Amino acid sequence: MIKLQIERMFDMNNLMFHSKQLPVLMVLLGFSLFANAEDFTDVNFIVRFANLASYYAGDDGQAKVRMTIVDKNGKKQRRQFNMVRKDVNEGGDQNFLIKFTKPADVRDTVFMVAKHIGKDDDRWLYLPSIDLVKRIAAGDKRTSFIGSHFFYEDVSGRGLDEDEHKLIDTTDKEYIVENTPKQPESVEFASYKLWIDKVTFIPNKIEYYNKVGKLYRSVETVKLENIQGFQTVVRSKISDIQTGGYTLMEFKGVKYNAGVPADIFTERSLRNPPRKWLGK
Repeated sequence: MIKLQIERMFDMNNLMFHSKQLPVLMVLLGFSLFANAEDFTDVNFIVRFANLASYYAGDDGQAKVRMTIVDKNGKKQRRQFNMVRKDVNEGGDQNFLIKFTKPADVRDTVFMVAKHIGKDDDRWLYLPSIDLVKRIAAGDKRTSFIGSHFFYEDVSGRGLDEDEHKLIDTTDKEYIVENTPKQPESVEFASYKLWIDKVTFIPNKIEYYNKVGKLYRSVETVKLENIQGFQTVVRSKISDIQTGGYTLMEFKGVKYNAGVPADIFTERSLRNPPRKWLGK
């Protein structure tokens, strides 16, 4: 019965629903676990729901973010930025703006993403030191984001239709999904695995494997908090297994449904970011 209720809330042709229903769905999913309800077996349902839980909480969102970048020798660097997100349509296109505030060498650097479903995202980077707006090519989306172990693609998420998904195991607590790229020549990995929490549908862990099947990169959810009814990752860690370096990302002041206007996501905002949403 619970499983049927959840499925009825979706348009099963494209697995999209209104983001404001997400807290209700989390309650249903949590109840279903304790009621020993049948596990989901449709892998496309599982990965799409995980994507919605991870990237589409509320109609918009904002947060202050701190990065701690640690190299193989234990040397630390820190980055701080403010970010806002606005959904263009439910479960579909989104816009992101990020403004760096610390340290001085990246202060006022602005990153903007127009996320598109079914085609390449548009990404721009404003470099204040040389007053340059740089378009980030699609081939650069899996390169370092401002010197961290995060990639540009990690910020807004990877398109679900770019990979083939296979449910390889279901445990008491997680769905384990293996993903292989449809265009392997376009990425540096051969496959990656998701460990998706069965209650929150937030991935607890992601592991990336290279062309010879060796683990070389991992993403971990370190801490979750319930914010306005949405399960939210407030601390995550990306590790470079080969070098031993890692980046810890922490989120503060997270807000959803804040009323972020759609008209701030323009090239003008790269050079003149809106103070109300991104600070001074």
